[in-house]
Amino acid sequence: MARRLFVLPVLFLALLTEVCRLPAQTKHVTATPNLPSRADILRGAYGPYRANNDLLYYHLDVRIDPDKQWVSGKNTIRFKMLKDGNRIQLDLSQALNIDKILYGAVPLKYERDTGAVFVDFPQMLNAGRVYSIDFYYSGHPLTIGRFGGMVFGKDPSGHPWIYTSCEDDGASIWWPNKDQWRDEVQNMDISVTIPNNLVDVSNGRLEGKTDLGNGYTRWDWSVHYPINNYDVALNIGNYVHFGGHYGALTLDYYVLPEDLEKAKKQFTQVNGMLDAFTHYFGPYPFVKDGYKLVEVPYAGMEHQSAVAYGNHFANGYLNRDWTGVGISPRFDFIIIHESGHEWFGNSITAADRSDMWIHEGWTTYLEGLYVEYRWGHADALKYLNGLKPKIENGEPIVAERGVNATPPEDQYFKGALMLNTLRSIVNNDAKWFALIHGFYQQFKYQNIMTEDVIRYFNQQTGMNLTPVFRQYLFHAQVPVLELLFDPTEHAVSYKWQAEEPDFAMPVEAGDPDHWQILHPTLEWQTMTTPLTKDQFQVATDKYYIYVDKQ
Repeated sequence: MARRLFVLPVLFLALLTEVCRLPAQTKHVTATPNLPSRADILRGAYGPYRANNDLLYYHLDVRIDPDKQWVSGKNTIRFKMLKDGNRIQLDLSQALNIDKILYGAVPLKYERDTGAVFVDFPQMLNAGRVYSIDFYYSGHPLTIGRFGGMVFGKDPSGHPWIYTSCEDDGASIWWPNKDQWRDEVQNMDISVTIPNNLVDVSNGRLEGKTDLGNGYTRWDWSVHYPINNYDVALNIGNYVHFGGHYGALTLDYYVLPEDLEKAKKQFTQVNGMLDAFTHYFGPYPFVKDGYKLVEVPYAGMEHQSAVAYGNHFANGYLNRDWTGVGISPRFDFIIIHESGHEWFGNSITAADRSDMWIHEGWTTYLEGLYVEYRWGHADALKYLNGLKPKIENGEPIVAERGVNATPPEDQYFKGALMLNTLRSIVNNDAKWFALIHGFYQQFKYQNIMTEDVIRYFNQQTGMNLTPVFRQYLFHAQVPVLELLFDPTEHAVSYKWQAEEPDFAMPVEAGDPDHWQILHPTLEWQTMTTPLTKDQFQVATDKYYIYVDKQ
């Protein structure tokens, strides 16, 4: 079976008119809900013509003309029907032409609705059987979004530099596919025909290149693992190559000639990254395809086994101290963060875009684990707490489901700090590291939802962590620990202010030299303390919470 959603199917309400959002903390402004467009509904909903089939294989075979800024070719799509039917839904940007869709030699009829393409077959396709079509297309792809979608550019020396990066706007902005996250092919071939003087770097293992005798060369890549659509990438340029090994894993690096010496120095950090993430989660997940770093003119992206790198061959993030606490200048942020996505985002993938914190919150937490592996727990805490000023708490970090909704950036920072909070709740590092290692091993190469994460953590810890997960993920507010001091009685009363029913969470408080663990709920509790209001502290570096002392 191709990689599919791990949980039972969720019924998405694709035509909801408004996202249900809770009010933010008073210090923040609540975001105004954006109504989903028809295109977002068609792309985001896992409708009947998506759900009736299971992807097995793609062969994307394209020709790139840098002068005309033109892409042409086909995608061979192999799928198994899960229900009888004679229609499936695929996706391709309206800016691109559909030249023809063939079932064998038979041309198929189709309907276009915004980016959706509904393909009709002349006879019934039977459940359990495997079918294959060839989807031919051509055109000038849109340059759009944060990193460009598909860009025909030039490098500093004037050579063509063409790249794709389409997580935000979807892979169908430049090639036809089933453009959603729930269902993935088991494996994939990528063939890219380009002028002889250029190099293409795509996902997977380079199987070879063929001079076609007409001034063009075809580069053939094979992906041996499930891959999500937005990870599929072209990187075409005047690249030079160098490489190495990490045990049996091949390391391949592609950069512009003028950056070769800088890259040889900077990319030595890859081995330390692999040491750290292998230690916490297990071996690099795509060993058959190898690990690649590819220079690009934008910051970076986690393209599976071909990580895009544009961090100027310097530590920090685009020449900045990313968390402002003096630690990120010790390492190259893009190498560490984007490579962390090989474990979380590429190996474990969210089944719906709304749950993207499974990619970004986890990978941001991996940055902290990398710091801990290299420099210790105290520096990791310092690094992670440096993320707090980036958080807005304006809306939940799990977005509306089934409508291609984009979660807020809090998914990165709040997601990571929630995981750090969970570590403090478990309060046993040996158990915590076994827990997160087991979590990755349980779900690698699968598509999951937040509910799968919660279920696993509840089962493995024996705790009911559902209210904690839900408070941080499905509500805008951070839990507030309310403390009410009575100096005449040498007492303090405490409770949580939170929106999630039955919210309860232990927290370390009192004397920092001798923390005691309180177990606040939504109801007031009282204890005696020799500490004054000013002396009584809370371990806010270990828990992402607010404290209100009265």
